[in-house]
Amino acid sequence: MEEKKVDERVVEEIQFMQVVSMFADSVMQHLGKISNPLTKKIERDLDAAKATIDILMMLKKRTKGNLNEREERFLADTLSNLQMNYVEELKKEEEKKEGEGTEKKEVDENKKDKVNRGG
Repeated sequence: MEEKKVDERVVEEIQFMQVVSMFADSVMQHLGKISNPLTKKIERDLDAAKATIDILMMLKKRTKGNLNEREERFLADTLSNLQMNYVEELKKEEEKKEGEGTEKKEVDENKKDKVNRGG
């Protein structure tokens, strides 16, 4: 009877880590870090990545005190990694937008110069 209880806890720990890993894979896919397994394409959706990270944050909050040390560490490490990757991709997105804004401004200024020169 005791052996069965130990086995059940081990199985549940593995299942918990699999659930966390599924969410983590989803975040990495939404960040464009891994390809969509169905389409084999890189797809980015930062809003979906953030929403999935928020689900893991809620899971961490709601399971506090109910996880063993390995599960807590796995969830915390996974969240930390996902958050760092999210911030990295967010910065790339902002830099891309800033670059597009600079290019548009340069094009607009070139147009003004041509107009001012009568060209």
